[in-house]
Amino acid sequence: MKWSVNKGLGLALMTLSVVYLFLAFNLPEYAFVPVDSDLIPKMLGFGLFVLAIVLFFSPDSDTEEQKKKRVIKRNELFMLLGVMALILAYITVLEVVGFVIMTTAFIIFCSRFLGYKNWVANILTACIFSIGSYVLFNYGLAIRLPAGILPF
Repeated sequence: MKWSVNKGLGLALMTLSVVYLFLAFNLPEYAFVPVDSDLIPKMLGFGLFVLAIVLFFSPDSDTEEQKKKRVIKRNELFMLLGVMALILAYITVLEVVGFVIMTTAFIIFCSRFLGYKNWVANILTACIFSIGSYVLFNYGLAIRLPAGILPF
């Protein structure tokens, strides 16, 4: 039996969603909260499962043109690996350095790495997004983000 790409990806995503749902149902429940912390992960898991079923049953005609599009070029592979390295560096030092500094640096370096050349817009966007997110989460939603080396 020859499987199309849609069937293979659909089956892989169904498996991933089942594992994800298993982990989501094992999250601890908290008393005295109107919406528990496991609601969003469960919704995402069920959504992924439903979309994987749709993908599995959607028809796919595997043409030569589609096969050529699936090949990742060498320079694009280096771009993907570079962004992945930036993400891993971000995750690794986020707690120590802090959310505002690391998010600003990540946005600046990642957008520059991907080819965006307007430094003023890049730095302005990174600073406004990082500071705005920090203020919103820490003071508006009372969700503590790592301050790191900053005094606030």
